[in-house]
Amino acid sequence: MVTVVSNSSPLITLARIGHLDLLHQLFGRIHIAREVWVEVVERGAGRPAAEAVSKASWINIHPPAGKIELMALRNRQALGTGELATVLLAQTIRADLAIIDERAARRLGQSQGLVIMGCVGLLERGHRLNLVPDLREAYSNLLEQGIRVDRQILNQSLASLGLPPL
Repeated sequence: MVTVVSNSSPLITLARIGHLDLLHQLFGRIHIAREVWVEVVERGAGRPAAEAVSKASWINIHPPAGKIELMALRNRQALGTGELATVLLAQTIRADLAIIDERAARRLGQSQGLVIMGCVGLLERGHRLNLVPDLREAYSNLLEQGIRVDRQILNQSLASLGLPPL
């Protein structure tokens, strides 16, 4: 089985468009840092993603990142605690994949030798495996939900699969 770590924004994004379970279907278990849980479930209390993530028994929550390691990484990269904790957790458990959407956090993860995928890549993979039957609808939902994603990236993804643009 593949070891996968996720940051908060992919969890929130997938929950908002009704595809949180895609993570479970693709990977079985997902690992998140305690900081990500706090961000999504505790600080996000009352929001749909918070409820969906809190009920997902296939998400493993890991203890908070060490303060020294977190500060050392923060000194090199101005990112939020959740992103930094995700990168540290992925390194600690030797994750095969880190699911991160934010560009700066993706660059940091890649510079640390991590394999990175975002929501667009996940939805594309799900479509290829017939887990996301209507990829155009999923992408439209991203835009309708106000999720910041470049329409050009979505259209390039659709074109790579022989689907019409949005």
